[in-house]
Amino acid sequence: MFSNLDPPPETVSINKAINTQEVAVKEKHARTCILGTHHEKGAQTFWSVVNRLPLSSNAMLCWKFCHVFHKLLRDGHPNVLKDSLRYKNELSDMSRMWGHLSEGYGQLCSIYLKLLRTKMEYHTKNPRFPGNLQMSDRQLDEAGESDVNNFFQLTVEMFDYLECELNLFQTVFSSLDMSRSVSVTTAGQCRLAPLIQVILDCSHLYDYTVKLLFKLHSCLPADTLQGHRDRFMEQFTKLKDLFLRSSNLQYFKRLIQIPQLPENLFDNKFDDIFGSSFSSDPFNFNSQNGVNKDEKDHLIERLYREISGLRAQLESVKTESQRAMLQLKGRVSELEAELAEQQHLGRQAADDCEFLRAELDELKKQREDTEKAQRSLTEIERKAQANEQRYSKLKEKYSELVQNHADLLRKNAEVTKQVSMARQAQADLEREKKELEDSFERVSDQAQRKTQEQQEILESLKQELATSRQELQLLHNNLETSAQSEAKCMAQIMELEKQRDSLVTTATGREEKLSALQEQLECSQLKLASAQESMCQLAKDQRKALLAQSRKAVERMVQEALSQLEEPTLISCAGSTEHLLSKVKSVSSCIEQLEKSRSQYLTCPEDISDLLHSVMLLGHLTSDTIAHGSSTSLRAPPEPADSLTEACKEYGRETLVFLASLEEEADSTAVRNCLSKIKAIGEELLPRGLDIKQEELGDLVDKEMATTSAAIEAATARIEEMLSKSRAGDTGVKLEVNERILGSCTSLMQAIQVLIVASKDLQREIVESGRGTASPKEFYAKNSRWTEGLISASKAVGWGATIMVDAADLVVQGRGKFEELLVCSHEIAASTAQLVAASKVKADKDSPNLARLQQASRGVNQATAGVVASTISGKSQIEETDNMDFSSMTLTQIKRQEMDSQVRVLELENELQKERQKLGELRKKHYELAGVAEGWEEGTEASPPTLQEAVPEKE
Repeated sequence: MFSNLDPPPETVSINKAINTQEVAVKEKHARTCILGTHHEKGAQTFWSVVNRLPLSSNAMLCWKFCHVFHKLLRDGHPNVLKDSLRYKNELSDMSRMWGHLSEGYGQLCSIYLKLLRTKMEYHTKNPRFPGNLQMSDRQLDEAGESDVNNFFQLTVEMFDYLECELNLFQTVFSSLDMSRSVSVTTAGQCRLAPLIQVILDCSHLYDYTVKLLFKLHSCLPADTLQGHRDRFMEQFTKLKDLFLRSSNLQYFKRLIQIPQLPENLFDNKFDDIFGSSFSSDPFNFNSQNGVNKDEKDHLIERLYREISGLRAQLESVKTESQRAMLQLKGRVSELEAELAEQQHLGRQAADDCEFLRAELDELKKQREDTEKAQRSLTEIERKAQANEQRYSKLKEKYSELVQNHADLLRKNAEVTKQVSMARQAQADLEREKKELEDSFERVSDQAQRKTQEQQEILESLKQELATSRQELQLLHNNLETSAQSEAKCMAQIMELEKQRDSLVTTATGREEKLSALQEQLECSQLKLASAQESMCQLAKDQRKALLAQSRKAVERMVQEALSQLEEPTLISCAGSTEHLLSKVKSVSSCIEQLEKSRSQYLTCPEDISDLLHSVMLLGHLTSDTIAHGSSTSLRAPPEPADSLTEACKEYGRETLVFLASLEEEADSTAVRNCLSKIKAIGEELLPRGLDIKQEELGDLVDKEMATTSAAIEAATARIEEMLSKSRAGDTGVKLEVNERILGSCTSLMQAIQVLIVASKDLQREIVESGRGTASPKEFYAKNSRWTEGLISASKAVGWGATIMVDAADLVVQGRGKFEELLVCSHEIAASTAQLVAASKVKADKDSPNLARLQQASRGVNQATAGVVASTISGKSQIEETDNMDFSSMTLTQIKRQEMDSQVRVLELENELQKERQKLGELRKKHYELAGVAEGWEEGTEASPPTLQEAVPEKE
């Protein structure tokens, strides 16, 4: 046993096992922790120590904690699992936190914590399985309770459990450098040590899954278990590879024997063996393996089910009566306990009397002791006289010490003579002289101290004499008080004898009351049995009436929905196809819940609340689905609208039939078929967006942004090339105009490039702040409308940059028009504004990246204004050089030229009006195609056109 100040050995072992050193957990510390759980029958001490450790900030502590906790779950006391369930959510949060770290032990801790949570959930669902998973075949059969459904579900849970084990196995191996001998280093052994527990778990899980698969194939068709076989083959391949790699490590060879798996499972005939004919049915599941039965067998099974239901009711009645009987017995036991308590009080009073008598005897003994003390006082006085004699003797010893001191002086002279005769070096002689002198001084000091000590002893003896006299006086006082307490004790004894007589009389009265209560108990049992029979019958009738009323109310609700299909009140409203599909999905899940509730009601008629809730929910969802189907058909083309209306009517009729046969053997196949038709028609009516899968949207956003950046860089390089060519081939005004235009274009491209970088940073911030625990691809898929807007804006920016470079090239070569360059600059400004608007939709208004994006947008507007200004000034300079000379023309020629100019103006005005109409039609068609591609709804997504028109007008 350990003292109160020292911590228990289990606490010390836990702190030594879970430390920050990158070494494997020592087996003796882990064994002490396991024995501690068996000693205290739980894991309270373990969790009290672990809760004080910084597991969330130190990956090494968390890794060693997982290793020790895994050992406790396997080999510790069974109550370790119960004591650890309250910390399951904390383990999940810690797993998610470590999952964000991709280096070191972060990912290892995250996967190990997931494995421990899965192990805890598995053993909670299957309490028959011990922590070390060691079971016999008979225990495995009992775990499934002779039900093929239980074996089917148990196999799925074992697959999930084994999958978590294999994930940890693979992650540990992938984190090690297998090209070196990692198993002989402390760091490698620290990572490999937990795999011993994983190997033990995997070997048992593999054996059990093989046995369960053979049992399932003997009861179910092979096609039903195709998924089980595929999953087993996948895990078998991984497990075999991991066992092979583990067997080659030196660390495992001295600690555990790695199981050997076959090279080719059943000679590559796994499907044939599992699909072969097994005539035997070890669990007697003929009702589930596809065997046809006649009506007589069905009738026998139904009667068996009814008998089992009646037996369950009878058992419930018996349990209720037994519960009431137990309550009455408990009351009787309480009364008996009270009687026993009274008797105990009587016995306690008798014991108190005996105790007081014993105290009286002790007082008598104390009186005798006082007499002895008086005798000892005389002895103390005699000792005082002896002390005086000792004082005289001490004086004599003091004189002897003085004589000894003189002898020591004589010995000192003899020692000096012996030192002069020794054959030693001069240095040794001097050192010994000094030592002798020191010893002489010490001896003299000791003689003085001894004399002082003798004087102190004499004074202490005098003090002891004074204290002994005081103790004698106290003994006289105690003797007087003991005489007084003896008289009080005699009075208390008399009172206790009176209380004993009263307790005897009360005990006889309690016995009479007990007999009367027993007679009342027998009468109440008879009344309880009759009342239970009547209450059971009444509750059964009320449940049937309540179910019938609910079914009739739901039928009226569905009939009203069918009758309102053609009413004009629904003509004015417009339904949404997406909402209709969500309603269909809700109805499907409601039907599944209704079938489960109905099966529960058939097995346990007392539990009717879930069935009533499911029936009423089905009625409401059915009426809503019919109403939304009718309103959705108003917006659809004629043929799909008619098909949708007929499908809704057929669905309503089949629902009424299903509800009418609810109390019998109801079949929901027809209702599900109708829902499938409505869902198929609704999916055809959905607007067709981009032909891109949602999981590809995230990749497409990054791809389009990269493509746009590459297009801007290519445009900048091309502008630089054009500028160098212009400087080489042009001169004068044309060179000045070209340099100004190409310089402004280069500034615009640089500003757009800064804008794209800022947009990327803002998009990354939006994704990181909004995705939570989901991946960026899942975030883009969830916000597909916003993602498609980003894609469209990025394409527009890259396309505008390419077109602008082509227009600038033609202008520099003298074959293009300045107006084309102006239009391209306006288009780029509009596209960049659309990109900014799409990026700002989900951004935080206080975000620094948003501020940088807005600053970059203003830079793009300024650069666009510079392109427009340089283009207009260049155009004016070129036109000034091409002014016509009218000095040599006659009046007739000028008049002719004036008429030709008027004709040209009219032609240009007519062409301008036609081009404006054409531009309007093109923009309208562009908006329609963009709405279809990006999923705009009518009247809600007009902002992109307005934005594109607003930018040119502003500039």
